[in-house]
Parts: sequence; C-alpha cells; structure tokens
Amino acid sequence: FPGVMGIFGHGNVTSLGHSLEQHRDEIPVYRGQNEQGMGLAAAAFAKATRRRQILICTSSVGPGATNMVTAAGVAMANRLPVLFISGDTFNSRLPDPVLQQVEHFGSPSTSVNDAFRPVVRYWDRITDPAQVLSSLPHLVGMMLDPAECGPAFLGLPQDVAAMAYDYPTEFFTKRVRTVPRSRADEEDLATAAHLIRSSKRPVVIAGGGVHYSLAERVLADVAQRHGLPVVETVAGKSSLLATHPSYSGPLGVTGAAAANAVVTQADLVIAVGTRLQDFTTGSWTLFSSDTQFVSINAARFDALKHGAVAVVGDARETLDELSTLLDDWHTTDEWAAHAATCRIDLDEFVTERIADDGELPLSYAQVVGAVHRAAADDDYVLTAAGGLPGELNINWRSKGIATFDCEYGFSCMGYEISGAWGAAMARPHVQTFALVGDGSYLMMNSDIYASILSGHKFILVVCDNAGFAVIERLQVGQGGNSYNNMLRDSVGPGADVRVDFRAHAASLGAHSIDVSTLDELANALAAARTHDRTSVIVVKVRE
Repeated sequence: FPGVMGIFGHGNVTSLGHSLEQHRDEIPVYRGQNEQGMGLAAAAFAKATRRRQILICTSSVGPGATNMVTAAGVAMANRLPVLFISGDTFNSRLPDPVLQQVEHFGSPSTSVNDAFRPVVRYWDRITDPAQVLSSLPHLVGMMLDPAECGPAFLGLPQDVAAMAYDYPTEFFTKRVRTVPRSRADEEDLATAAHLIRSSKRPVVIAGGGVHYSLAERVLADVAQRHGLPVVETVAGKSSLLATHPSYSGPLGVTGAAAANAVVTQADLVIAVGTRLQDFTTGSWTLFSSDTQFVSINAARFDALKHGAVAVVGDARETLDELSTLLDDWHTTDEWAAHAATCRIDLDEFVTERIADDGELPLSYAQVVGAVHRAAADDDYVLTAAGGLPGELNINWRSKGIATFDCEYGFSCMGYEISGAWGAAMARPHVQTFALVGDGSYLMMNSDIYASILSGHKFILVVCDNAGFAVIERLQVGQGGNSYNNMLRDSVGPGADVRVDFRAHAASLGAHSIDVSTLDELANALAAARTHDRTSVIVVKVRE
C-alpha cells in the first residue's frame, strides 16, 4: 500500500484522518477532488503496476461513500485490487440519526455502505477494533490472489474508528509476499495438449490475465515455437508487440475484421487469462458452431465458461508446461500463412486509416495515429468508454509490453482523466497519454487539478465531436432517430453553446492548446512532453 487517496469528512477526519496525519512521513495521502475519481485513479494504478501494489481510498459515510461505489464496480469488473475504507454510522447508535445517515425502517444496522456489497470481493464492517486482527489478513490475501483478486471494503463506524486498542506487536511484523502461481492439474494439461495437437486451425486469445501473470515473454515464445496465431482482447492488448510474427490483431466487436477472420475460421480457441465477455466474443457469434475451447485461467469461474476444457492455473506456468507437452508440434504451414496474410491486411488497413487525407476535422483514427507516432516504446496510453476504445484497439500498434489500458470491463465514462492520474503515479518514469471524448471530459475532469496538485503529469488529448457520437451511431444504426446524444439535437435553447475545453483545462492549472491539423497536433504533443505539468490538447474530430 504505497499511498492513500482521501477526501476527509465527518466520518473519517477525526479518526483515520488524524492517524494518517501522524504518519504522513510513512504513507502519503493524495487529495482527491471527487471520491469516484479517486477510486478510478486507484484502479488504473493497480493495472499499471500489474496488481503488485494497491492504493487505499477513504471517504466519509454518505455521498462520499456512495461516490466510490461506481469506482468499486470498475475495479470489480476488471479484477483489480483497491481498498475502500469509508466512515460509517455510530455502532452505539446513541447519536442517531447522524449527519449523512440514510435511515432504513426496520433495518437499523443498514447504511449506505451496504451498497458496496455487490461490487467488492471482500466486505466488512469493523464493530470492534480487535476484528482488524482477523479481517486485514483475509482482505490482503484476497487482493493478492490471482483467482479472487478484486476490490475490498472496510466500514469504520465513527465511534469504533476513534477507539484506542493495544494490538500485538507481531501483527505489524514486515512480511514479504509473493504472488502465488497455482499449477494446473496434469490430466487437464494432457487433455488440452491432445486437443491442440488434434487441431488444424488453432488460435490463442490473450486476455488481461497474461499481464497480471507476467506471462508475455512465455506467450511470445510459445506462440512462435508452435506457430500459434495470437489475437488480443481489450484488456490483453500489448501482450505481444505488434511486430511479433504471431500477432494477429485485436478481436471482437471493437476489434479488426482481419483478426476476427482468423478467429471465425479457427477450430480450436486457446483462451488465456480472459473472461470472454460479449465484446470479445461478439456475443458468441464470432466462432464456428464446432469450435472447441481450452481456457487457461487462474479463476475456475472464468475457465469453465462456454463449455471449455478448463485448465485452472497460472498463465505463465501453464503455458510453459503446455509447451513442454506439445514438444515439437507445430501448426500447419497453411494456417500460419493465412494468419500472417490477415495480419498484413490489418497493417494496411490501419496505415490507410491514420494517414492524412487532407480533410478537416480530423478522424479519431488520425488522432490515435498522431499520438502513436509521438509515443516512445515504453510510454503508456489509456482510454475508456465511447468511440475511443474501438479506435485505439484497432489503430494502436503496441510498441511496448503492458503499455496499454482501456477500461472496457465496466465501460466507465470519466475513467480517462482520473485513470491517467493513477497511471502517471504508478509509472513516473515514462509518459502517460490519455485520450478522452468531450462527453467523458464533462462527466469528470477535476483530476486534471489533482494531477497538478500531486505532481503526477500526463498528456491528455480531448477529442471534441460535440456529443456522445458513438451511442448516436448505435441509435441511428438500429433504426432510431438521433436524439439526446449529440448537442445539436438535445432539448433546450443552449444547443449552439460550446464548451471551451482549452480555457477550462487552463483554469485547472494545465498547459492547454487548441489544434486542428495533424501537424499542429504533432507539434503540440512534442511540446507537451517538455512541460512540467499535465498538458491538455483539444482537437475537434469528425462525428
């Protein structure tokens, strides 16, 4: 736990807040601007550290706590560890009802903190200080467990949080923890190896679990040794470099047609560290009816999906052991050549999309291409909901391993800016780039100031298409009328008023600039790298 993100209120300032101040030289507290933003930043931090470090988020009871529930959902959906600690109503109930307390008739022990239960892996309300002795080890163990990893919640009633307690000194003994690497069952490995040997057109789907297992190098070696094409989920992107001979591109609804063509023709799918959500599988329409599945996953719940042959174990170790069983087996030259052809098609497609066509406003793809050209191999890029996930998933060709974060498990608008703050905190020695649409920017932008206040710089590119354009396309594409998504067809007299994003970002302390052409964007990106604090580049893009 390298730090705390906190907003203090009645429920935590005089207890936990006081203790944190006393230990400020041991654990830093970063001042958030919005509790949801803090939680989103903490989730992005966990992903950027590949679940090796965990931030704490603390708020008072009431709206501060409920603001964090959405962020907990993001962490839960994406299997990311974040520790949420919220104040709670008085355990004694003597002063009830207290400020911010939501009373439940017939259920006096219920508080708004119960709203966390569906969106965390571990939930506890500490009603006696001694309970920490049993709760904390279980909580930490869960957040470090590859199969069960997710967010945790502790509720601290205001009277209990203020109590002194003599904890045994051995409870604070320093412990070095290693991430457990469970080994797969030998019979399951043998079954999987038999299916792979029997296949004619196998393909590997690399998910986020590849990153958390640090399995990228083994995946690259195994894929090349056995001639296995590899496609990536959104969470698994940058598992392979885009230049790797086995790389076949991103799959799914936001993926590329060339990569999907490989998957559609496959007779065996080897899913590694993916939960196979609907955008990955095209709601299970991407696969042939007779396609077989082998699923390698630390979590049995995910490994068993879609009737797969479940190989429950650590991704890195399982791939290595599976390769040993396969020995000198190699897929057919015809299948490997077909996958390589699809890869060439993808490269040509992306090259054409990101090229300057002389038209303005710029396209999303052209903006992504410009950021890609400006990024160094180990720089980090981040985005979230809207049209940008699809644009980056297709058009971003990974230069470095584990350098990409697109929050598409919970598809949370607002993650882009807060997440960039957390990622910049996790990776201070590289440049973090974030791309955000105007809709997400308006939902949550105050962590631009949080990044400046804490000294964690990132470069933000705001793509302004005057509305929620990707949902408008879905709305119209399915036969509906354009309504309430674009500013031009919103109800009210202010549809012609436009937000000055440059001026707004500048008011939060950021360097900011408006650009319109690719040359201007390139120059702005180069200048932003030299700035001493967060920089915001605003570009109008096509609907």
